[in-house]
Amino acid sequence: MAFGDTFEDESSRDFDSPFLKYKRQRSKPNRLKIVAVIVAFLAFGLCLLLWSTTPEKVKKHDQLKLQQKVSQEPLQRRRKKMYCEPDPPKQNATLVMLVRNFEIDDALSSMRQIEDRFNRRFRYTWTFLNDEEFTEEFIQLTSGMASGDTEYGIVPKEEWTWPELIDRTKARSNMRKMEEDGVIYGGSVTYRHMCRYNSGFFFRHPLLLKYDYYWRVEPGIEFYCDLNYDPFKFMKDNHKAYGFVIAMPEYPKTIPSLWDATQRFAAKYPKYIDKNNAIEFIVDGNKGIEGEYNMCHFWSNFEIGDLNFWRSEAYLKYFEWLDEEGGFYYERWGDAPVHSIAAALLLPRDRIHHFADIGYKHTPWMRCPSDDESYISGRCLCNRQESFDEHVYSCLPRWFQLAGRSPGSQAYRPSF
Repeated sequence: MAFGDTFEDESSRDFDSPFLKYKRQRSKPNRLKIVAVIVAFLAFGLCLLLWSTTPEKVKKHDQLKLQQKVSQEPLQRRRKKMYCEPDPPKQNATLVMLVRNFEIDDALSSMRQIEDRFNRRFRYTWTFLNDEEFTEEFIQLTSGMASGDTEYGIVPKEEWTWPELIDRTKARSNMRKMEEDGVIYGGSVTYRHMCRYNSGFFFRHPLLLKYDYYWRVEPGIEFYCDLNYDPFKFMKDNHKAYGFVIAMPEYPKTIPSLWDATQRFAAKYPKYIDKNNAIEFIVDGNKGIEGEYNMCHFWSNFEIGDLNFWRSEAYLKYFEWLDEEGGFYYERWGDAPVHSIAAALLLPRDRIHHFADIGYKHTPWMRCPSDDESYISGRCLCNRQESFDEHVYSCLPRWFQLAGRSPGSQAYRPSF
Protein backbone atom coordinates (compact mmCIF):
# COMPACT_ATOMS: atom_id res chain seq x y z
CA MET A 1 0.00 0.00 0.00
CA ALA A 2 1.36 3.31 -1.05
CA PHE A 3 1.91 6.19 1.44
CA GLY A 4 -0.70 8.32 -0.34
CA ASP A 5 -3.32 5.62 -0.18
CA THR A 6 -2.66 5.17 3.52
CA PHE A 7 -3.06 8.98 4.17
CA GLU A 8 -6.38 9.16 2.32
CA ASP A 9 -7.63 6.15 4.14
CA GLU A 10 -6.68 7.58 7.55
CA SER A 11 -8.21 11.00 6.86
CA SER A 12 -11.56 9.47 5.97
CA ARG A 13 -12.01 8.27 9.50
CA ASP A 14 -14.19 10.08 12.05
CA PHE A 15 -11.22 10.40 14.38
CA ASP A 16 -9.35 13.76 14.52
CA SER A 17 -6.15 14.12 16.51
CA PRO A 18 -6.05 17.17 18.94
CA PHE A 19 -2.96 18.49 17.17
CA LEU A 20 -4.57 18.56 13.72
CA LYS A 21 -7.72 20.26 15.09
CA TYR A 22 -5.63 22.98 16.82
CA LYS A 23 -3.59 23.49 13.63
CA ARG A 24 -6.69 23.95 11.49
CA GLN A 25 -8.22 26.44 13.98
CA ARG A 26 -5.06 28.51 14.09
CA SER A 27 -4.85 28.62 10.31
CA LYS A 28 -8.39 30.01 9.87
CA PRO A 29 -8.39 33.82 9.43
CA ASN A 30 -10.37 35.63 12.15
CA ARG A 31 -12.43 37.86 9.88
CA LEU A 32 -14.12 39.71 12.73
CA LYS A 33 -10.81 40.83 14.23
CA ILE A 34 -9.51 42.01 10.88
CA VAL A 35 -12.67 43.97 10.22
CA ALA A 36 -12.53 45.54 13.70
CA VAL A 37 -8.94 46.68 13.22
CA ILE A 38 -9.74 48.20 9.82
CA VAL A 39 -12.77 50.06 11.20
CA ALA A 40 -10.72 51.39 14.15
CA PHE A 41 -8.02 52.75 11.83
CA LEU A 42 -10.62 54.39 9.61
CA ALA A 43 -12.35 56.01 12.62
CA PHE A 44 -9.05 57.30 13.99
CA GLY A 45 -8.13 58.75 10.62
CA LEU A 46 -11.51 60.44 10.32
CA CYS A 47 -11.21 61.99 13.84
CA LEU A 48 -7.71 63.21 13.04
CA LEU A 49 -8.95 64.79 9.81
CA LEU A 50 -11.86 66.48 11.56
CA TRP A 51 -9.62 67.82 14.38
CA SER A 52 -7.08 69.21 11.94
CA THR A 53 -9.84 71.16 10.17
CA THR A 54 -11.57 72.32 13.41
CA PRO A 55 -11.36 76.11 13.97
CA GLU A 56 -9.01 77.27 16.73
CA LYS A 57 -11.89 78.88 18.64
CA VAL A 58 -13.64 75.52 18.95
CA LYS A 59 -10.44 73.87 20.17
CA LYS A 60 -9.89 76.57 22.79
CA HIS A 61 -13.50 76.27 23.90
CA ASP A 62 -13.09 72.51 24.40
CA GLN A 63 -9.86 73.08 26.36
CA LEU A 64 -11.57 75.67 28.54
CA LYS A 65 -14.42 73.26 29.28
CA LEU A 66 -11.86 70.64 30.33
CA GLN A 67 -10.06 73.12 32.59
CA GLN A 68 -13.35 74.14 34.19
CA LYS A 69 -14.22 70.51 34.78
CA VAL A 70 -10.89 69.93 36.51
CA SER A 71 -11.13 73.11 38.57
CA GLN A 72 -14.65 72.20 39.69
CA GLU A 73 -13.54 68.80 40.91
CA PRO A 74 -13.54 68.79 44.72
CA LEU A 75 -10.16 69.90 46.05
CA GLN A 76 -9.69 67.00 48.44
CA ARG A 77 -10.34 64.49 45.66
CA ARG A 78 -7.62 66.13 43.58
CA ARG A 79 -5.24 66.12 46.54
CA LYS A 80 -5.81 62.42 47.09
CA LYS A 81 -4.69 61.79 43.53
CA MET A 82 -1.47 63.66 44.26
CA TYR A 83 -0.65 62.27 47.72
CA CYS A 84 -1.00 58.86 49.26
CA GLU A 85 -0.17 59.61 52.90
CA PRO A 86 -2.90 61.06 55.14
CA ASP A 87 -2.49 64.63 56.35
CA PRO A 88 -0.72 65.10 59.69
CA PRO A 89 -2.94 66.78 62.27
CA LYS A 90 -2.96 70.55 61.75
CA GLN A 91 -3.22 73.55 64.03
CA ASN A 92 -5.68 76.39 63.61
CA ALA A 93 -3.27 78.35 61.43
CA THR A 94 -2.73 79.81 57.97
CA LEU A 95 -0.01 81.11 55.65
CA VAL A 96 -0.63 84.82 54.96
CA MET A 97 0.55 86.90 52.01
CA LEU A 98 -0.23 90.57 51.46
CA VAL A 99 0.34 90.85 47.73
CA ARG A 100 -0.67 92.73 44.58
CA ASN A 101 -1.71 91.20 41.27
CA PHE A 102 1.40 92.27 39.37
CA GLU A 103 3.57 90.44 41.93
CA ILE A 104 2.24 87.07 40.75
CA ASP A 105 5.65 85.72 39.68
CA ASP A 106 7.26 86.54 43.02
CA ALA A 107 4.22 85.19 44.86
CA LEU A 108 4.42 81.86 43.01
CA SER A 109 8.18 81.65 43.63
CA SER A 110 7.66 82.07 47.38
CA MET A 111 4.81 79.58 47.39
CA ARG A 112 6.80 76.98 45.49
CA GLN A 113 9.62 77.11 48.03
CA ILE A 114 7.36 77.01 51.09
CA GLU A 115 5.35 74.18 49.54
CA ASP A 116 8.43 72.13 48.65
CA ARG A 117 10.22 72.71 51.95
CA PHE A 118 7.23 72.47 54.29
CA ASN A 119 3.61 72.77 53.28
CA ARG A 120 3.30 69.85 50.87
CA ARG A 121 3.27 67.61 53.98
CA PHE A 122 0.85 69.70 56.04
CA ARG A 123 -1.26 71.50 53.43
CA TYR A 124 -2.13 74.57 55.44
CA THR A 125 -4.48 77.07 53.84
CA TRP A 126 -2.98 80.07 52.03
CA THR A 127 -4.70 83.39 52.76
CA PHE A 128 -4.05 86.16 50.21
CA LEU A 129 -4.87 89.80 50.94
CA ASN A 130 -4.88 92.67 48.45
CA ASP A 131 -6.07 96.27 48.40
CA GLU A 132 -7.92 95.52 45.15
CA GLU A 133 -9.70 92.51 43.70
CA PHE A 134 -7.51 89.60 42.69
CA THR A 135 -7.43 88.79 38.99
CA GLU A 136 -8.68 85.47 37.67
CA GLU A 137 -5.13 84.63 36.60
CA PHE A 138 -3.77 85.25 40.11
CA ILE A 139 -6.44 83.04 41.67
CA GLN A 140 -5.98 80.21 39.15
CA LEU A 141 -2.18 80.13 39.39
CA THR A 142 -1.92 80.40 43.16
CA SER A 143 -4.68 77.87 43.81
CA GLY A 144 -2.89 75.51 41.45
CA MET A 145 0.39 75.98 43.30
CA ALA A 146 -1.10 75.40 46.77
CA SER A 147 -1.29 71.92 48.25
CA GLY A 148 -4.17 73.00 50.49
CA ASP A 149 -7.05 75.42 50.24
CA THR A 150 -6.68 79.06 49.20
CA GLU A 151 -8.65 82.12 50.31
CA TYR A 152 -8.65 85.61 48.82
CA GLY A 153 -9.59 88.76 50.70
CA ILE A 154 -9.78 92.47 49.91
CA VAL A 155 -8.42 94.96 52.42
CA PRO A 156 -11.23 97.30 53.50
CA LYS A 157 -10.85 100.76 51.94
CA GLU A 158 -10.94 102.50 55.31
CA GLU A 159 -7.90 100.48 56.43
CA TRP A 160 -5.85 101.31 53.34
CA THR A 161 -6.16 105.09 53.15
CA TRP A 162 -5.26 108.31 54.93
CA PRO A 163 -6.70 108.40 58.45
CA GLU A 164 -8.97 111.40 58.97
CA LEU A 165 -6.76 112.89 61.68
CA ILE A 166 -3.73 113.18 59.35
CA ASP A 167 -2.80 116.61 57.99
CA ARG A 168 -2.00 115.58 54.42
CA THR A 169 -0.22 118.82 53.59
CA LYS A 170 2.14 118.33 56.50
CA ALA A 171 2.58 114.64 55.69
CA ARG A 172 3.41 115.25 52.03
CA SER A 173 5.89 117.96 52.98
CA ASN A 174 7.67 115.54 55.30
CA MET A 175 7.64 112.87 52.59
CA ARG A 176 9.35 115.21 50.13
CA LYS A 177 12.01 115.95 52.72
CA MET A 178 12.61 112.23 53.35
CA GLU A 179 12.78 111.61 49.61
CA GLU A 180 15.40 114.34 49.26
CA ASP A 181 17.37 112.71 52.09
CA GLY A 182 17.40 109.42 50.24
CA VAL A 183 15.22 107.52 52.72
CA ILE A 184 13.96 104.33 51.09
CA TYR A 185 10.20 104.57 50.44
CA GLY A 186 10.46 108.05 51.94
CA GLY A 187 7.98 109.50 49.46
CA SER A 188 5.66 106.51 49.12
CA VAL A 189 2.09 106.80 50.39
CA THR A 190 1.32 103.16 49.47
CA TYR A 191 4.21 101.92 51.58
CA ARG A 192 2.83 103.85 54.55
CA HIS A 193 -0.62 102.35 54.01
CA MET A 194 1.00 98.90 54.02
CA CYS A 195 3.01 99.51 57.21
CA ARG A 196 -0.03 100.84 59.03
CA TYR A 197 -2.17 97.93 57.81
CA ASN A 198 0.37 95.32 58.93
CA SER A 199 0.73 97.08 62.25
CA GLY A 200 -2.91 97.35 63.17
CA PHE A 201 -5.35 95.60 60.88
CA PHE A 202 -4.28 92.41 59.08
CA PHE A 203 -5.07 90.23 62.10
CA ARG A 204 -8.61 91.66 62.16
CA HIS A 205 -9.44 90.75 58.58
CA PRO A 206 -12.59 88.55 58.42
CA LEU A 207 -10.62 85.73 56.75
CA LEU A 208 -8.12 85.64 59.63
CA LEU A 209 -10.52 85.93 62.55
CA LYS A 210 -11.05 82.17 62.62
CA TYR A 211 -7.32 81.42 63.01
CA ASP A 212 -5.03 81.41 66.05
CA TYR A 213 -1.63 81.34 64.31
CA TYR A 214 -0.17 82.78 61.12
CA TRP A 215 3.01 82.56 59.06
CA ARG A 216 3.74 85.74 57.13
CA VAL A 217 5.16 85.02 53.67
CA GLU A 218 6.40 87.81 51.42
CA PRO A 219 6.55 87.65 47.60
CA GLY A 220 10.05 86.97 46.30
CA ILE A 221 11.60 85.33 49.36
CA GLU A 222 13.89 82.29 49.39
CA PHE A 223 13.53 79.42 51.83
CA TYR A 224 16.61 77.23 52.16
CA CYS A 225 15.80 74.36 54.55
CA ASP A 226 13.35 71.50 54.82
CA LEU A 227 11.02 71.98 57.77
CA ASN A 228 10.04 68.48 58.80
CA TYR A 229 7.95 69.48 61.80
CA ASP A 230 5.01 71.81 62.29
CA PRO A 231 6.17 75.25 63.57
CA PHE A 232 2.58 76.10 64.50
CA LYS A 233 2.45 73.06 66.78
CA PHE A 234 5.82 74.06 68.20
CA MET A 235 4.52 77.54 68.98
CA LYS A 236 1.38 76.19 70.62
CA ASP A 237 3.05 73.43 72.65
CA ASN A 238 5.75 75.78 73.92
CA HIS A 239 3.42 78.73 74.54
CA LYS A 240 5.27 80.97 72.09
CA ALA A 241 3.65 84.11 70.74
CA TYR A 242 6.20 85.51 68.29
CA GLY A 243 8.82 83.80 66.11
CA PHE A 244 11.52 85.46 63.96
CA VAL A 245 14.69 84.61 62.04
CA ILE A 246 16.58 87.90 61.41
CA ALA A 247 17.12 90.92 63.67
CA MET A 248 18.67 94.25 62.63
CA PRO A 249 18.60 97.99 63.37
CA GLU A 250 15.92 100.22 61.89
CA TYR A 251 16.86 103.28 59.83
CA PRO A 252 16.73 106.12 62.45
CA LYS A 253 15.33 108.72 60.03
CA THR A 254 12.15 106.69 59.59
CA ILE A 255 11.15 106.61 63.29
CA PRO A 256 12.55 109.71 65.06
CA SER A 257 9.62 110.00 67.50
CA LEU A 258 8.46 106.36 67.80
CA TRP A 259 10.33 105.66 71.04
CA ASP A 260 9.16 108.89 72.65
CA ALA A 261 5.56 107.92 71.87
CA THR A 262 6.23 104.45 73.33
CA GLN A 263 7.67 105.88 76.54
CA ARG A 264 4.59 108.04 77.03
CA PHE A 265 2.37 105.00 76.40
CA ALA A 266 4.29 102.96 79.00
CA ALA A 267 3.99 105.78 81.51
CA LYS A 268 0.23 106.01 81.05
CA TYR A 269 -0.43 102.25 80.84
CA PRO A 270 2.21 100.54 83.02
CA LYS A 271 -0.17 97.59 83.54
CA TYR A 272 0.45 96.48 79.97
CA ILE A 273 4.24 96.23 80.34
CA ASP A 274 5.15 92.63 81.20
CA LYS A 275 7.38 92.16 84.25
CA ASN A 276 9.55 89.58 82.46
CA ASN A 277 9.81 91.56 79.23
CA ALA A 278 12.70 91.69 76.75
CA ILE A 279 13.42 95.42 76.98
CA GLU A 280 17.17 94.73 77.21
CA PHE A 281 17.00 93.72 73.55
CA ILE A 282 15.86 97.18 72.47
CA VAL A 283 17.46 99.37 75.18
CA ASP A 284 21.14 99.26 76.13
CA GLY A 285 22.73 99.59 79.54
CA ASN A 286 19.92 98.15 81.70
CA LYS A 287 18.19 101.53 81.71
CA GLY A 288 14.73 100.16 81.14
CA ILE A 289 12.00 102.26 79.60
CA GLU A 290 13.90 105.44 80.47
CA GLY A 291 16.77 104.49 78.18
CA GLU A 292 17.16 105.20 74.49
CA TYR A 293 15.93 102.86 71.79
CA ASN A 294 18.88 101.16 70.10
CA MET A 295 16.85 100.63 66.87
CA CYS A 296 17.04 96.81 67.03
CA HIS A 297 13.98 95.04 65.68
CA PHE A 298 12.83 91.66 64.44
CA TRP A 299 12.65 91.70 60.63
CA SER A 300 8.91 91.27 60.22
CA ASN A 301 8.83 90.09 56.59
CA PHE A 302 9.18 86.67 58.25
CA GLU A 303 6.93 86.11 61.22
CA ILE A 304 5.27 83.09 62.76
CA GLY A 305 3.02 84.29 65.51
CA ASP A 306 -0.04 84.08 67.68
CA LEU A 307 -2.80 86.21 66.20
CA ASN A 308 -4.40 86.51 69.61
CA PHE A 309 -1.44 88.53 70.83
CA TRP A 310 -2.12 91.21 68.21
CA ARG A 311 -5.80 91.09 69.14
CA SER A 312 -5.05 91.51 72.84
CA GLU A 313 -6.15 94.59 74.74
CA ALA A 314 -2.54 95.57 75.41
CA TYR A 315 -1.46 95.55 71.77
CA LEU A 316 -4.63 97.19 70.45
CA LYS A 317 -4.19 100.00 72.97
CA TYR A 318 -0.57 100.41 71.87
CA PHE A 319 -1.48 100.53 68.17
CA GLU A 320 -4.30 103.02 68.75
CA TRP A 321 -1.88 105.20 70.70
CA LEU A 322 0.65 105.16 67.85
CA ASP A 323 -2.02 105.69 65.20
CA GLU A 324 -3.20 108.84 66.93
CA GLU A 325 0.39 110.11 66.98
CA GLY A 326 0.36 110.08 63.16
CA GLY A 327 3.90 108.74 62.79
CA PHE A 328 2.95 106.22 60.13
CA TYR A 329 2.48 109.22 57.77
CA TYR A 330 4.37 112.18 59.25
CA GLU A 331 7.40 109.92 59.54
CA ARG A 332 7.63 106.42 58.09
CA TRP A 333 7.04 104.04 60.97
CA GLY A 334 7.40 100.47 59.78
CA ASP A 335 5.48 97.49 61.10
CA ALA A 336 8.79 95.80 61.97
CA PRO A 337 9.83 98.21 64.78
CA VAL A 338 6.20 98.51 65.92
CA HIS A 339 5.80 94.73 66.20
CA SER A 340 9.24 94.34 67.77
CA ILE A 341 8.82 97.01 70.44
CA ALA A 342 5.38 95.62 71.28
CA ALA A 343 6.68 92.05 71.57
CA ALA A 344 9.67 93.17 73.65
CA LEU A 345 7.54 95.17 76.12
CA LEU A 346 4.18 93.41 76.24
CA LEU A 347 5.32 89.76 76.19
CA PRO A 348 7.45 87.71 78.56
CA ARG A 349 10.79 87.16 76.86
CA ASP A 350 10.36 83.37 76.90
CA ARG A 351 7.35 83.71 74.58
CA ILE A 352 9.59 85.09 71.80
CA HIS A 353 11.39 82.44 69.76
CA HIS A 354 14.28 82.58 67.31
CA PHE A 355 13.89 79.88 64.62
CA ALA A 356 17.56 78.95 64.42
CA ASP A 357 16.86 75.99 62.14
CA ILE A 358 15.27 78.06 59.35
CA GLY A 359 17.25 79.32 56.35
CA TYR A 360 15.73 82.39 54.77
CA LYS A 361 16.37 85.31 52.44
CA HIS A 362 14.55 88.55 51.82
CA THR A 363 16.69 90.77 49.62
CA PRO A 364 19.24 92.01 50.52
CA TRP A 365 19.79 89.87 53.63
CA MET A 366 19.81 86.14 54.23
CA ARG A 367 20.60 83.81 57.09
CA CYS A 368 21.48 80.13 57.37
CA PRO A 369 21.37 77.69 60.30
CA SER A 370 24.80 77.42 61.92
CA ASP A 371 24.74 73.73 62.90
CA ASP A 372 26.55 71.08 60.84
CA GLU A 373 23.71 68.57 60.92
CA SER A 374 21.50 70.75 58.73
CA TYR A 375 24.01 70.50 55.87
CA ILE A 376 25.40 67.00 56.35
CA SER A 377 21.86 65.66 56.26
CA GLY A 378 21.00 67.69 53.16
CA ARG A 379 18.21 69.48 55.00
CA CYS A 380 19.58 72.92 54.08
CA LEU A 381 21.24 74.43 51.02
CA CYS A 382 22.76 77.86 51.68
CA ASN A 383 26.14 79.46 52.36
CA ARG A 384 26.75 79.88 56.08
CA GLN A 385 29.61 82.25 55.35
CA GLU A 386 27.10 84.77 53.96
CA SER A 387 24.65 84.47 56.84
CA PHE A 388 23.55 87.75 58.41
CA ASP A 389 23.54 86.31 61.95
CA GLU A 390 27.04 87.52 62.81
CA HIS A 391 27.08 90.55 60.53
CA VAL A 392 28.22 93.82 62.07
CA TYR A 393 24.68 95.20 61.64
CA SER A 394 22.95 92.12 63.05
CA CYS A 395 21.08 92.48 66.34
CA LEU A 396 20.95 88.72 66.81
CA PRO A 397 24.05 88.59 69.09
CA ARG A 398 22.22 91.02 71.38
CA TRP A 399 19.26 88.64 71.46
CA PHE A 400 21.58 85.74 72.26
CA GLN A 401 22.99 87.67 75.23
CA LEU A 402 19.48 88.17 76.56
CA ALA A 403 17.74 84.89 75.77
CA GLY A 404 20.58 82.51 74.94
CA ARG A 405 21.20 80.73 71.68
CA SER A 406 18.28 78.69 70.51
CA PRO A 407 19.33 75.19 69.45
CA GLY A 408 16.65 75.60 66.83
CA SER A 409 13.47 73.68 66.67
CA GLN A 410 15.20 70.78 64.94
CA ALA A 411 15.24 69.03 68.33
CA TYR A 412 11.45 69.19 68.32
CA ARG A 413 10.52 66.06 66.42
CA PRO A 414 7.16 64.79 67.72
CA SER A 415 5.51 61.79 66.13
CA PHE A 416 2.38 62.56 64.18
